[in-house]
Amino acid sequence: MNILNREIITLPEHQNKMIASGWGSEVLEKTTVEKITYLSDGLKVKGYIAYPNDSSEKFPCIIWCRGGYGNAGAIDKFTARGIFGQLASWGYCVFASQYRGNDGSDGHDDFGGEDVNDVLNLIPLADEIPQADKNIWGIEGWSRGGMMTYLALTRTNIFKAAVVLGGIADLRCNAQESRFMRRLYEHSLKNFTEEEFKRKCEQRSIVNFSEKLPKETPLLLIHGNADERVLPHDSLDLSYKLLKHKIPFRLVMLEGGDHFLKSHRKEVDEMRKNWYDRFLKNL
Repeated sequence: MNILNREIITLPEHQNKMIASGWGSEVLEKTTVEKITYLSDGLKVKGYIAYPNDSSEKFPCIIWCRGGYGNAGAIDKFTARGIFGQLASWGYCVFASQYRGNDGSDGHDDFGGEDVNDVLNLIPLADEIPQADKNIWGIEGWSRGGMMTYLALTRTNIFKAAVVLGGIADLRCNAQESRFMRRLYEHSLKNFTEEEFKRKCEQRSIVNFSEKLPKETPLLLIHGNADERVLPHDSLDLSYKLLKHKIPFRLVMLEGGDHFLKSHRKEVDEMRKNWYDRFLKNL
């Protein structure tokens, strides 16, 4: 057993009303979301699973990669009930990590280093979810989670679809142009020499080795062109590399969209759902 602890998330009624209003009543009526502790490289790591309540069939699996660094960006129970419950209401089993060192997990957040294993080590958890179709996987990442998604994709070809929103594709580029990224570096890589810092940034920047991305995993890249945290050219620059290596992708730049794409939420949800339905259900 890789899942060491499972706790079904229950919320106060006023929060349930907010979930129903923000993500839809089906999230509450037709899905279950659990907070879990699971094993990753021998570490006890916190995360979440979500799945449809319908146990009469198997559902494709999606790994969801959070953004931020440390506990800044960690997913709380309310947000988990909404985000992961929504994906489950679309007919998917969802697996998400808080990454090592966060939310009471063992270890330390390595910002795209050893903690990429925390993403990949979610895959065996599907063995413990009866509704999970272990043969069909997608992956999604937001912001730093986009970087984690790219890095995970270079390590396996199990994923039949990927979605990245405001994803970090070039760390060095953003370091000088975004105050948000500068702070992120200062916190996550502060104990390294300048040479080590540069090397680690290069090792985490998919634009430097995009040829390692699997050609059988179509990518949906969504970025707001008013994003001041992870600049839009991260996705634009990566798209040139994807063209070069003939990796299938769709790039959507949303006019006026900020880092969280708040003003485009309905549109973004529709694009995400259609991408997953196209590549994970119509097989």
